[in-house]
Amino acid sequence: MKRQYHLFDANGKVLGRFATEIAGILSGKNKVDYTPHIDGGDAIVIINADKIKLTGNKENDKKYYRFTGYPGGIKDITVKQQREKDASKIISQAVGGMLPKNKLGSRMKKRLFIFNDDNYNYTIDVTHE
Repeated sequence: MKRQYHLFDANGKVLGRFATEIAGILSGKNKVDYTPHIDGGDAIVIINADKIKLTGNKENDKKYYRFTGYPGGIKDITVKQQREKDASKIISQAVGGMLPKNKLGSRMKKRLFIFNDDNYNYTIDVTHE
């Protein structure tokens, strides 16, 4: 079982539909010999993460929450603010939510490489549009 690198361009793609396609390849569901308890997925390189689209008014309404650990320490950030700060986390969180919440999912997330522009330095075997 040889892993391949898949190159995806996020320019103009809708976030949810794009993330489901990525999660399927990371988990190996696109392969003939897919087994749920075996990590047989491929690696993914995503370019132009800052040009991902969201439908509706999610750019201003959707929020990401985190907890500092202190009382009253719930912080939130909108998608628009996150895009200005680091747009790769938008895709990373969307794909991470679709992967298993265990050691297997952690290994899958390590094979996800996201770049905000079209400059990357990975060897690519297969390309996808």
